[in-house]
Amino acid sequence: MGFSSDFDTALRDKSPLLRGFESLLEPLGDEELQSLAGRSSAITRRHFGRTMRLFAPLYLSNECINSCAYCGFSRENAIQRVTLEVDQVEAEARHLMAEGFRNILLVAGEHPKFVSGPYLRLCVERLRPLVPSLAIEVAPMEAPDYVPVVQAGAEGLVVYQETYHREAYRTYHLAGPKKDFDWRLDCAERGYEAGFRRLGVGALFGLWDWRYEALALAAHVEYLTRVCWKAQVTVSMPRLRPAAGEFEPAHLLPDREFIQLLCALRVTFPTVGIVLSTREPALLRDLIAPLGVTMMSAGSHTEPGGYTGQGRESLHLTVRGKALACSGADAATEQFAISDDRNARTVEAALNHLGLDPVWKDWDSSILPSVR
Repeated sequence: MGFSSDFDTALRDKSPLLRGFESLLEPLGDEELQSLAGRSSAITRRHFGRTMRLFAPLYLSNECINSCAYCGFSRENAIQRVTLEVDQVEAEARHLMAEGFRNILLVAGEHPKFVSGPYLRLCVERLRPLVPSLAIEVAPMEAPDYVPVVQAGAEGLVVYQETYHREAYRTYHLAGPKKDFDWRLDCAERGYEAGFRRLGVGALFGLWDWRYEALALAAHVEYLTRVCWKAQVTVSMPRLRPAAGEFEPAHLLPDREFIQLLCALRVTFPTVGIVLSTREPALLRDLIAPLGVTMMSAGSHTEPGGYTGQGRESLHLTVRGKALACSGADAATEQFAISDDRNARTVEAALNHLGLDPVWKDWDSSILPSVR
């Protein structure tokens, strides 16, 4: 049993909280939107002060066995691929540490041959003495398979449903393990069972009607805050960006509605963390940072070896899952193009200018003696 068994009923019957959230998604005039933004900002200051937690993604591999129409890493795309060795992962992490980061998200495509549970455990074990806060965003796993990764030192799990619309999900996920909608939907709960203390969920906006996605995402957050109450829940609302395969989204989420959604999430979930990535342009990020965001990425690269060029000698072109000879290319292919390309210190300065307090470190295992 998990959220997948309650999902359809939750959207049909709608709790009082979901009905209130849905009302906040109705079209708003300028004054109404400004009022909502003011409420959102005040609630954020009340619960989070002026802090902004900073993190960076570190891509381990862009190998993938899934065929997903929208993703640059899709098996169908002929791209430059590589999986970093553990020493190379450490070199990337040391670069990020030098930039100031103490919170790193390890990201990888789904390919059990390259990104296995033991490989993830080794990466986390290597980085744990260096990096106080480690999270993973990888292929969904069984709860027992997560346990060694948690024991090695990972404290956060991120898994986005991509789209919460079942029919659309079937349309976009053409082949591979990711085709299983319910398996992915219940992933956060399995991570909670394994011991992760941070759980991140989100929808990839552009795959289906944004109001439907928002309501389903809110239902998921409501469920997780009730069932996984010992964990901190964060929510993200990334919008599709250009990537290999040249997928064109048919369901755009405009900037105005993006801001409305952010504020609606904050008003509805006052204590839930809200994540903003470098998918969004710098001007928009600076505009909405004070309104409800509590966690931001900065200076991001979305390809393995993107920070220091690690793995360049092992790059190979993969065509429909078949790896060709090493290509001699300069860099691995990114998952998607970022929009805010400012470096970490420039983002830090921008946040300071906005009156916010960038936080590079907010967690250490010594806080909890039982954590090793």
